[in-house]
Amino acid sequence: MIWFELFSHILLVMALGWYLATNLQWYSYKIERVILHHTRYHWHVIYFLIPLFAYYFTGIYFWIYFYFAYLPTLWLWNRKLDKKLVITGRIKRFFALLLMLTIFQDLLCLAKEGCQVFGVILPLAVAVIGSTFIEKVMFHGFKVQAKRKLDNMNDLIVIGVTASYGKTSIKNFIAQILGHEKKVYATPRSVNTLAGVMKDINDELPEDTEVYIVEMGARGPGDIAEITEFVQPHYAVVGVIGPQHIEYFKTLERIRNTKMEILRSKRLRHAWVHKSANVKPNENVTEFGNEIDHLQATLEGVDFDLKLPEKTVSVHLPILGAFNAVNVTAALHVANALGIPYEKGAEYAARLKPVEHRLQRIDAGGKIILDDSFNGNIEGMLASFDLVSQYKGRKVLITPGLVEADVEQNEKIAKRASEIFDLILVTGKINRETFKMYVADEKLHFLDDKSKMEETLAALTRSGDLILFANDAPNFI
Repeated sequence: MIWFELFSHILLVMALGWYLATNLQWYSYKIERVILHHTRYHWHVIYFLIPLFAYYFTGIYFWIYFYFAYLPTLWLWNRKLDKKLVITGRIKRFFALLLMLTIFQDLLCLAKEGCQVFGVILPLAVAVIGSTFIEKVMFHGFKVQAKRKLDNMNDLIVIGVTASYGKTSIKNFIAQILGHEKKVYATPRSVNTLAGVMKDINDELPEDTEVYIVEMGARGPGDIAEITEFVQPHYAVVGVIGPQHIEYFKTLERIRNTKMEILRSKRLRHAWVHKSANVKPNENVTEFGNEIDHLQATLEGVDFDLKLPEKTVSVHLPILGAFNAVNVTAALHVANALGIPYEKGAEYAARLKPVEHRLQRIDAGGKIILDDSFNGNIEGMLASFDLVSQYKGRKVLITPGLVEADVEQNEKIAKRASEIFDLILVTGKINRETFKMYVADEKLHFLDDKSKMEETLAALTRSGDLILFANDAPNFI
């Protein structure tokens, strides 16, 4: 019996560790975010607190609940997640440490007379603390390695890009335009933390790169300064400033000040800062955004005039979304500073490819699909609504609304969506009540399980529809 309990206890700790590790990975391994910023606290109750208390207070009957109720429900919960635990090196180290601590504790308990139950909280707590310490030690080693690699690339030009909205698009547009004439490498996907940048440098950055474009994200003051201090960009772009992640920063002023940390680079030659930052221009800092004129955005692309002090350049973009005029303008300014004149840059801009999941057009089955699932800000979402409003056929919206945003912003989204769309499918529960307030029942549908998206769309949509996927949120949000 004791060996059954020993095995079962180890399995229990590892199962709780799986739930804990999954949540930690979602929230950048910040335990305080898992506790204070989680949107589904009932998961903590069902998959962590109830089994924990049941283990200590239900005695031998606990194992019936554990094997026939808890493990099956945890398995089903994990199966339905659209953002499952990724087995990284850090996760492997965490579970190896947790397993060793649990076995050591249990063997120690067996050797000690009077030990009634094996501990659960202690190995979990020590594993989290120990794993954090191990990662900090390894982090320092990775940082030294990445810094050495950067220092050895003497002729490398580094461009830093940050913004509340659009930083990934700006990064990609700079890379595409400069890539016609230079050896360019940009941080992949949405890699924008110091740890991500360091890993990218160590593992992926080609040593013959001429221009390295680094996206910089932040969840609090000091995050941009940390990346800036490490890569020391020669050129910087600060895109549109807005209330994205306002729950972490509390005020728009703190968001602005955090983004402006990029200007602290000791090697900074020039920076372009969007007018939303209300920056005071100087010889090293140029405000941009006001030079965009005669802007037209349709389902075929974007056209605008770039009004420069000495001339006006006409720009056509084969990508969707009026907001991309701002993102491409920033890219054209950077390209000009690196030797590609605006006229030539505009020619390259006419060949731009859309950034994946950012107003990416897909024609399928007689339907037009606009995939804007990576666009999670109010300005971009409203701009996509305006674009869709030009379509003459039936219009369908699929969205969770805005996450990490206040109720007022989601009310604006719901009101505008109600005016434009014939069918609105709200995913998740976070903004369900807001949409109920402003959208008529006959056009409003809800989808809790995104694994049923395909069959739901097959039932609700038809040929000739335009379907907009506006923002997406993993189901833990």
